[in-house]
Amino acid sequence: MSILIDADTTFIVQGITGREAVNLTRECLDYGAGAKVVGGVTPGRLGRDVHGVPVFDTVAQAVAAHGAPIYGSVVTVPPAFTKDAVFEAVENGVQLIVIVTERIPRRDVAEMVELASLRGARIIGPNCLGIIVPDVIKMGGIGGPAKNAAQAYTPGSIGVISRSGGMTTEMSSTLSAAGLGQSTAVSIGGDAIIGSSYAELMPLFEADEQTQGIVIYTEPGGRMEAELARWVTDNKSRLPIVAFMAGRFMDEMPGMSFGHAGTIVEGKEDTASEKIARLAQAGITVAERIEDIPGMIRSKIAERSAS
Repeated sequence: MSILIDADTTFIVQGITGREAVNLTRECLDYGAGAKVVGGVTPGRLGRDVHGVPVFDTVAQAVAAHGAPIYGSVVTVPPAFTKDAVFEAVENGVQLIVIVTERIPRRDVAEMVELASLRGARIIGPNCLGIIVPDVIKMGGIGGPAKNAAQAYTPGSIGVISRSGGMTTEMSSTLSAAGLGQSTAVSIGGDAIIGSSYAELMPLFEADEQTQGIVIYTEPGGRMEAELARWVTDNKSRLPIVAFMAGRFMDEMPGMSFGHAGTIVEGKEDTASEKIARLAQAGITVAERIEDIPGMIRSKIAERSAS
C-alpha cells in the first residue's frame, strides 16, 4: 500500500512544455512501471506532445480527451499564473495537486488552499518536489532522474515527510542504505503557507498498514511541529516518529532567517529548541545527525512492537 498515489494514479502536467516540466515528465515516465501521465497543458500548444504525452490548451480538454476524471496534476507554471492553473485544475475535478513552483505570493497560496478545501481536493506544496512510492510511481521531480531515484528510494515500511525536497531524498537514501525502505515519501514544501502539513498527512499514514514508522525533516519557523505534536497526542498515534531538526544554530542568531521562506521565526515557540521540546513531550524523538535516524526509528518500532 501507499498514500496519495499508486500504480493506477493518472495525472497531468500543467506547463508541460517548459524546460523543467519536459525533464520532470521524462523522469516520471521512466520511473518504476512508468507514471500514467495522460496529458499536459500549455495554452496555445494544443496538438503537440512531450515524450509522447499529448498537450492541450486547457485542463477541460485534457479531461475530455482522457474520457474519465483525472486524479492529479503537477503544476510547473510561473508564479504569476499558478493560481489560475490550480483553480482550473480544481474546477475540473482534479483531486491531488502537486505545486512545484516557488515564489508564489502568499495570498495566492491561501486562496488556492481554500478553494481546494472547499472542493475536497488536496494540495502538496508549493515549492516542493512531489511524492514518490518506491519502485512504483513518482509524481513530481522528487529523486531526480529515474535511475537516481531508484538508488535513493527502496520499498519498505517507513513514511517520510520533509519540508525540504533535497532532504526528502537524503533521508530516504540514508534509510535505504540501512535496509529500511519507504512506504511513501512526500516533499511538502518549505514555504510559510503550504497545502498539506505533517499533521494533515498523518491520518493517511496512520491508515496505511504498510507504514510502521515516520521520519520527518523540519526547520525553525512556523507552527507545524506544534500541530503535529497535538495530533499525535490527541489521536494516540500507533506510529513511532523520528524527526531531524535543521537550523539549531538559528536560536543563537535571533532575527535572522535562513533557507526556506517558512524558516521565519516570529516568536519563541518557533525556535528550534522550543520545537524539539514540544516534539519530545509528544514522544517524538529528535535526531542530532541524519545518520542516527535509521537506528533510532528501528529501535522505536521494536519498542512499539514489544509493548
